[in-house]
Amino acid sequence: MGRIEKLKKIKKMRIHREGTSILVVSLIVLILLNSLCWWLVPCDIFNMLLSGTSLFIYLMMVNFFRSPKRTFPLDNVEKLVVAPADGKVVVIEDVFEPDYFKDKRKQISIFMSPLNVHANWYPVEGVVKEVGHHKGKFMKAWLPKASTENERSMVVIETPDGTPVLVRQVAGAMARRIVTYAEVGEECFIDQHMGFIKFGSRVDVYLPLDAEVCVELEQKTVGDETIIAKLK
Repeated sequence: MGRIEKLKKIKKMRIHREGTSILVVSLIVLILLNSLCWWLVPCDIFNMLLSGTSLFIYLMMVNFFRSPKRTFPLDNVEKLVVAPADGKVVVIEDVFEPDYFKDKRKQISIFMSPLNVHANWYPVEGVVKEVGHHKGKFMKAWLPKASTENERSMVVIETPDGTPVLVRQVAGAMARRIVTYAEVGEECFIDQHMGFIKFGSRVDVYLPLDAEVCVELEQKTVGDETIIAKLK
């Protein structure tokens, strides 16, 4: 069974499952609040402003939890590293990775603003070798220290040719909830969701030093579409 055939088994979502309950509860609360105000407050201008503000807030929440249907267009992804998130490239450098490799790796980091899609995809295909979570601070996600001092999760994937790739979801000043779906021993595919970060943060990818970088600083990325690197 080829990669594309396997992807047919992956559930596609318009609204991410992490937002379903929040959106339902928020809708009920906003409807009750506005209904109560229209009934008790005699000022039509106030009620119209409240209704408009409520609609704007709800639409922003829907926008935040959107989960567009995407399928990577190429069938051969053996050496490709694809963007795990929508956002902007904020780091491309060789760094010491202290949690798993404990040596130098090439780091590519993508910062997600509150307006970006916040689903995270697997950047490579292979087998999940390790999953971890580290408690930490909630400093601004674009700062260099955020990768090692903020609340974060770690997923290590071994590609079919044996190359380990580490993906780190990093919490930020607003993001206080990191969700990771990866489980040790399971196969993973580029078009699958690896997790979700609520309310803005970043995703770091750690690659071998000889990986060929295919993006530039400040470049915008599209999760599951933009090729960020190629493995040797």
